[in-house]
Amino acid sequence: MADIDLTTAESEQDVAYGKRVGERLRAIRRQKRMSLQDVEAESSHEFKASVLGAYERGERAISVPRLHRLARFYNVPVSQLLPRTDDDADADGLDNRDDSNVTVDLTRLELMQGGDAAMLTRYLSMIQMQRQDFNGRMLTIRRDDLRAIACILDTSVDTATTKLADLGLRLGG
Repeated sequence: MADIDLTTAESEQDVAYGKRVGERLRAIRRQKRMSLQDVEAESSHEFKASVLGAYERGERAISVPRLHRLARFYNVPVSQLLPRTDDDADADGLDNRDDSNVTVDLTRLELMQGGDAAMLTRYLSMIQMQRQDFNGRMLTIRRDDLRAIACILDTSVDTATTKLADLGLRLGG
Protein backbone atom coordinates (compact mmCIF):
# COMPACT_ATOMS: atom_id res chain seq x y z
CA MET A 1 0.00 0.00 0.00
CA ALA A 2 2.88 2.39 0.76
CA ASP A 3 4.21 1.84 -2.79
CA ILE A 4 0.93 3.05 -4.24
CA ASP A 5 0.97 6.17 -2.06
CA LEU A 6 4.56 6.90 -3.10
CA THR A 7 3.72 6.44 -6.79
CA THR A 8 0.72 8.76 -6.44
CA ALA A 9 2.84 11.39 -4.71
CA GLU A 10 5.53 11.16 -7.42
CA SER A 11 2.87 11.41 -10.12
CA GLU A 12 1.39 14.52 -8.48
CA GLN A 13 4.88 16.05 -8.26
CA ASP A 14 5.45 15.28 -11.95
CA VAL A 15 2.16 16.94 -12.89
CA ALA A 16 3.02 19.99 -10.78
CA TYR A 17 6.49 20.21 -12.32
CA GLY A 18 5.00 19.86 -15.81
CA LYS A 19 2.73 22.83 -15.10
CA ARG A 20 5.71 24.88 -13.90
CA VAL A 21 7.64 23.97 -17.07
CA GLY A 22 4.63 25.12 -19.07
CA GLU A 23 4.48 28.41 -17.16
CA ARG A 24 8.17 28.95 -17.91
CA LEU A 25 7.67 28.18 -21.62
CA ARG A 26 4.79 30.68 -21.73
CA ALA A 27 6.81 33.34 -19.89
CA ILE A 28 9.73 33.07 -22.35
CA ARG A 29 7.37 33.16 -25.36
CA ARG A 30 5.67 36.25 -23.98
CA GLN A 31 9.03 37.91 -23.27
CA LYS A 32 9.72 37.38 -26.96
CA ARG A 33 6.36 39.07 -27.63
CA MET A 34 5.15 36.13 -29.69
CA SER A 35 1.74 34.50 -29.91
CA LEU A 36 1.37 30.76 -30.25
CA GLN A 37 0.53 31.34 -33.91
CA ASP A 38 3.68 33.47 -34.36
CA VAL A 39 5.81 30.61 -33.04
CA GLU A 40 4.12 28.15 -35.37
CA ALA A 41 4.59 30.40 -38.41
CA GLU A 42 8.18 31.47 -37.62
CA SER A 43 9.26 27.90 -36.84
CA SER A 44 7.95 26.76 -40.24
CA HIS A 45 5.27 24.76 -38.39
CA GLU A 46 7.82 22.76 -36.36
CA PHE A 47 6.03 23.91 -33.20
CA LYS A 48 2.27 23.75 -33.75
CA ALA A 49 0.29 26.34 -31.77
CA SER A 50 -2.04 23.70 -30.32
CA VAL A 51 0.82 21.47 -29.14
CA LEU A 52 2.84 24.38 -27.73
CA GLY A 53 -0.31 25.54 -25.92
CA ALA A 54 -0.69 22.06 -24.41
CA TYR A 55 2.95 22.20 -23.24
CA GLU A 56 2.35 25.62 -21.71
CA ARG A 57 -0.78 24.45 -19.87
CA GLY A 58 1.10 21.41 -18.55
CA GLU A 59 -1.30 19.08 -20.34
CA ARG A 60 1.44 17.49 -22.41
CA ALA A 61 5.07 16.65 -21.56
CA ILE A 62 7.81 17.98 -23.81
CA SER A 63 10.71 15.70 -24.74
CA VAL A 64 14.28 16.77 -24.05
CA PRO A 65 15.26 16.98 -27.76
CA ARG A 66 12.15 19.05 -28.50
CA LEU A 67 12.87 21.30 -25.49
CA HIS A 68 16.38 21.79 -26.90
CA ARG A 69 14.99 22.77 -30.33
CA LEU A 70 12.52 25.18 -28.71
CA ALA A 71 15.35 26.78 -26.72
CA ARG A 72 17.32 27.24 -29.95
CA PHE A 73 14.23 28.73 -31.60
CA TYR A 74 13.79 31.21 -28.72
CA ASN A 75 17.57 31.78 -28.65
CA VAL A 76 17.85 31.05 -24.92
CA PRO A 77 19.75 28.40 -22.94
CA VAL A 78 17.73 25.23 -22.29
CA SER A 79 18.10 25.83 -18.56
CA GLN A 80 16.03 28.99 -18.92
CA LEU A 81 13.05 26.96 -20.15
CA LEU A 82 13.04 24.96 -16.93
CA PRO A 83 11.50 26.39 -13.77
CA ARG A 84 13.74 27.43 -10.92
CA THR A 85 13.41 25.55 -7.68
CA ASP A 86 13.62 27.06 -4.22
CA ASP A 87 17.22 25.83 -4.12
CA ASP A 88 17.98 27.89 -7.25
CA ALA A 89 16.43 31.12 -5.98
CA ASP A 90 18.88 33.96 -5.72
CA ALA A 91 18.97 35.63 -2.33
CA ASP A 92 20.22 38.83 -3.97
CA GLY A 93 16.85 39.46 -5.64
CA LEU A 94 18.11 39.70 -9.22
CA ASP A 95 14.75 40.80 -10.55
CA ASN A 96 14.51 43.96 -8.48
CA ARG A 97 14.71 46.81 -10.93
CA ASP A 98 15.37 50.44 -10.14
CA ASP A 99 14.06 53.37 -12.24
CA SER A 100 17.42 55.17 -11.99
CA ASN A 101 19.09 52.40 -13.98
CA VAL A 102 20.41 52.63 -17.53
CA THR A 103 18.61 50.83 -20.35
CA VAL A 104 20.77 49.43 -23.15
CA ASP A 105 19.50 48.94 -26.71
CA LEU A 106 20.49 45.31 -27.42
CA THR A 107 19.28 45.51 -31.02
CA ARG A 108 21.71 48.33 -31.73
CA LEU A 109 24.51 46.48 -29.92
CA GLU A 110 24.08 43.52 -32.29
CA LEU A 111 24.97 45.84 -35.18
CA MET A 112 28.21 47.03 -33.60
CA GLN A 113 31.61 45.59 -34.53
CA GLY A 114 34.85 45.30 -32.57
CA GLY A 115 36.27 43.93 -29.36
CA ASP A 116 34.38 46.28 -27.05
CA ALA A 117 31.08 45.29 -28.67
CA ALA A 118 31.91 41.58 -28.34
CA MET A 119 32.88 41.90 -24.66
CA LEU A 120 29.85 44.07 -23.90
CA THR A 121 27.59 41.54 -25.63
CA ARG A 122 29.03 38.68 -23.56
CA TYR A 123 28.66 40.63 -20.32
CA LEU A 124 25.08 41.70 -21.05
CA SER A 125 24.19 38.12 -22.08
CA MET A 126 25.41 36.96 -18.68
CA ILE A 127 23.14 39.51 -17.00
CA GLN A 128 20.21 38.31 -19.13
CA MET A 129 20.81 34.73 -18.04
CA GLN A 130 20.99 35.69 -14.37
CA ARG A 131 17.73 37.63 -14.60
CA GLN A 132 16.05 35.23 -17.02
CA ASP A 133 15.23 38.26 -19.17
CA PHE A 134 15.22 37.34 -22.84
CA ASN A 135 13.10 39.96 -24.57
CA GLY A 136 16.14 40.59 -26.76
CA ARG A 137 15.44 44.26 -27.41
CA MET A 138 16.65 46.08 -24.33
CA LEU A 139 18.21 45.41 -20.96
CA THR A 140 18.15 47.54 -17.84
CA ILE A 141 21.57 47.86 -16.22
CA ARG A 142 21.97 48.54 -12.52
CA ARG A 143 24.53 50.90 -11.07
CA ASP A 144 26.60 47.95 -9.82
CA ASP A 145 26.75 46.54 -13.37
CA LEU A 146 28.15 49.83 -14.64
CA ARG A 147 31.51 49.12 -13.01
CA ALA A 148 32.17 46.22 -15.35
CA ILE A 149 30.78 48.14 -18.33
CA ALA A 150 33.07 51.05 -17.49
CA CYS A 151 36.04 48.66 -17.56
CA ILE A 152 34.93 47.21 -20.90
CA LEU A 153 34.52 50.70 -22.38
CA ASP A 154 37.77 51.95 -20.78
CA THR A 155 36.07 54.78 -18.92
CA SER A 156 35.04 55.69 -15.39
CA VAL A 157 31.80 54.56 -13.78
CA ASP A 158 30.58 58.17 -13.77
CA THR A 159 31.06 58.55 -17.54
CA ALA A 160 30.01 55.03 -18.60
CA THR A 161 26.39 56.09 -19.15
CA THR A 162 27.56 58.99 -21.33
CA LYS A 163 29.78 56.63 -23.33
CA LEU A 164 26.85 54.26 -23.83
CA ALA A 165 24.77 57.21 -25.06
CA ASP A 166 27.57 58.32 -27.40
CA LEU A 167 27.64 54.80 -28.88
CA GLY A 168 23.88 54.99 -29.42
CA LEU A 169 23.28 52.15 -26.96
CA ARG A 170 21.52 54.04 -24.17
CA LEU A 171 17.75 54.29 -24.37
CA GLY A 172 15.73 57.10 -22.80
CA GLY A 173 18.57 58.89 -21.12
